[in-house]
Amino acid sequence: MGQKRSRQDEIVRELAHEIVGGHRPEGSLLPSDAELMARFGVSRTVLRESLKTLAAKGLIQPKTRVGTRVVERTSWNLFDPDMLRWHLDCGIGLELLAHLSDVRLALEPVAASLAAKRRSETDVALLHAIVDRMEAPTASPEIFAAADLDFHLTVARLSGNPFFRTASALIEVALAATFTITTPVNDPTAKAASCAAHRRVVTAIGDSDSEAAAAAIVETIRAGAARVAAAANR
Repeated sequence: MGQKRSRQDEIVRELAHEIVGGHRPEGSLLPSDAELMARFGVSRTVLRESLKTLAAKGLIQPKTRVGTRVVERTSWNLFDPDMLRWHLDCGIGLELLAHLSDVRLALEPVAASLAAKRRSETDVALLHAIVDRMEAPTASPEIFAAADLDFHLTVARLSGNPFFRTASALIEVALAATFTITTPVNDPTAKAASCAAHRRVVTAIGDSDSEAAAAAIVETIRAGAARVAAAANR
């Protein structure tokens, strides 16, 4: 069963990369089941399960007596973690991450504002501890990125609004990719500035200053967006 599942995953990933990467344009038909079965060396059952997965994610749509057609990009579920990974795998994720900054600017300032109104002393101490992890001299890019992600997810949770935490969970893969790509660890000046900006968020939340908390978290998002843009232009 495990081998069958693994083979299905491989087929899903390979076809998804072809579609997301543009090798199979929107509106085009996939090869017939017989051709795909021969290509991947699998049974009809395994192939059908793989195609069902792609259809569930909005990439393809099977039609009787027509075939399986690639769906328009506007219908793809970009909140799906696998979809985000496939875009990153294909090297076209930076554009999505830039768009993600717009989503974050719409959500996170409100979450930070609410967190400032509802926080406890324990919450503030937790946020300070996360920034301490970011500031640590021994923090590797991976550790810094993980702490950065933890910080923003924690602010969403401290808002007390379950919709903010759910929204953050939906885009967690993209957030993790953003923080990994834009980590400033290798630039001491940029790292210090990032940590200071995050510390200002905590200070504002600790002071129950909603406006300052919102403004401070906007600063962190815009700084990250600038690093994404710089990465895209390399």
